Amino acid sequence: MRILSGIQPSGALHLGNYFGMMRPALELQEKGEAFYFIANYHSMTSLFDAPERRKHTLDVALDFLACGLDPKRTVFFRQSDVPEVTELAWLLSTVTPMGLLERAHSYKDKIAKGIAPSHGLFAYPVLMAADILIYDSNVVPVGRDQKQHVEMTRDIAIKFNEQYGETFVIPEPQIRDEAAVVPGTDGQKMSKSYGNTIEIFGDEKAIRKKIMGIVMDSRTAQEPKPDADKNLALQLLKLVAPPDAAKDLENRLRAGGLGYGDLKKALFESYWNYFAGPRKQRAELAARPDFVDKILSDGAHKARTLAQKVLHRAKVASGLV
Repeated sequence: MRILSGIQPSGALHLGNYFGMMRPALELQEKGEAFYFIANYHSMTSLFDAPERRKHTLDVALDFLACGLDPKRTVFFRQSDVPEVTELAWLLSTVTPMGLLERAHSYKDKIAKGIAPSHGLFAYPVLMAADILIYDSNVVPVGRDQKQHVEMTRDIAIKFNEQYGETFVIPEPQIRDEAAVVPGTDGQKMSKSYGNTIEIFGDEKAIRKKIMGIVMDSRTAQEPKPDADKNLALQLLKLVAPPDAAKDLENRLRAGGLGYGDLKKALFESYWNYFAGPRKQRAELAARPDFVDKILSDGAHKARTLAQKVLHRAKVASGLV
């Protein structure tokens, strides 16, 4: 089973990225042949600062490696180091109906958020299809908000296969548990575009300030809070605290006697301890940028070896070779 997943270097990775995509991806390393890439081509639809893109690309690599990505088990690379993917995107675009792209939820959502429409943003699903199909991927783990893109990939691959003969493996989406949707500091889904994130490796003082600034209701410490399960700080704490400790705090919140300030302090301490080991590992990796670059280069070499074969197969099928 070949697994394919990617993440954009469009900003500092946060708890939503970690619990929504990274941790499930790290667990899947043990279950198949994993291809994980840093989607720097895709980031060009929303990030227009070149130095920022370079910085975030390195940061994503450091974050993944620090959190447990094993380059001996996983092919890890920069999307732009495999130019075959953009060539395949053109082949796929010639069989992609306009109506399919016009129905893309992601495009409509981004335009609604004020992102300027562009061909890249509109054709995003075609490039994503190329990312998936060029490695003969069997499984693509995604959240429910990305399921449509995998379904579009399937439609495009089937269309190409019908036109030119059996060429591409038809991938299957693997929908991540809805529990992986992490709330941000404002209660909405945690997202860089909402400015409500808690970074995985954020500055200690800055993260403490963010957590202590989470808005609670006006109930006093002594008042019982029977709706404790809806408390935002408690929801976040359950992600990073030992289950017994989280349950104890929830019980105290329900019964009364636990103030919101103490709850948020417990959240920060749990968060800080949860990433203590990876934080140390990240600092060590950051001091060895050449080592990290070699991991990405080696991964790109492995990815290109397969990508070239699949692209050649598609070019033969379509009469280009």
